[in-house]
Amino acid sequence: MTVDDNTLLTLVDFCRPLGITLSCARRWVLDRKIAIVKVGRLVRIPRAELERIVNAGLRPAELKK
Repeated sequence: MTVDDNTLLTLVDFCRPLGITLSCARRWVLDRKIAIVKVGRLVRIPRAELERIVNAGLRPAELKK
């Protein structure tokens, strides 16, 4: 997964592809496990952060001989 844009996601848009709850994402924000951008009172997450989490959890399949 490669992203060239600087799109900012809402928490709901961040949760959907990961299949996590909104409360889980909020906990990650509070624990500073994910990078955020504050726009006034709003919290946005860079799309690159979603890519980082997916790539960090990726475990390639092992080919059986």
